[in-house]
Amino acid sequence: MTSPSVTTTKPQAAAPAVPLSALSTPAHDVGLLLLRVVLGLTMAAHGTQKLFGWFGGGGISGTGRFFTASGYPAGDAMAVLAGLTETLGGLGLVLGLLTPLAGAALVGTMINAIAVHGAGSFFAPQGVEYEILLAVGAATLALTGPGRYAADRFLPVLRAHRLAHGALAVLLGVVIAGALLLVRN
Repeated sequence: MTSPSVTTTKPQAAAPAVPLSALSTPAHDVGLLLLRVVLGLTMAAHGTQKLFGWFGGGGISGTGRFFTASGYPAGDAMAVLAGLTETLGGLGLVLGLLTPLAGAALVGTMINAIAVHGAGSFFAPQGVEYEILLAVGAATLALTGPGRYAADRFLPVLRAHRLAHGALAVLLGVVIAGALLLVRN
């Protein structure tokens, strides 16, 4: 009886980063563009409510009073921070610019929004489904990348999206959100 032959194989080298164009199809890229634009403009509009009082918002002073009543110190500063995060993060998603960081910024903001809303229920009017949907959409874009129709294609480090960039960015957003929640009364 003969024994099976044993062949040795060399360990394979790590696969090189795959260019975005090899992974995406036009339908995939248009879908990501649509998600980026709608989510980004929604969040940017919420940010301008806080910063400028646009679209029926409270502006810095009204939003600052809300933050103070919600237990955050320095309500006006928190209003500016939240307004800038939502506006710049939203516009970053629209443009597909620094997408992992833009998505992570919005994830962190939505974690705080969920904490403020509380766990009354999942559905409106006391629910958190809207905030969860926004947070998951932002995390999805941070993890998948913006697609082909994005400014990130012109940034060498983000040209070929890597899951690690998105995962680290989302982790950063979660950690910063947690830190802000710790200072809340």
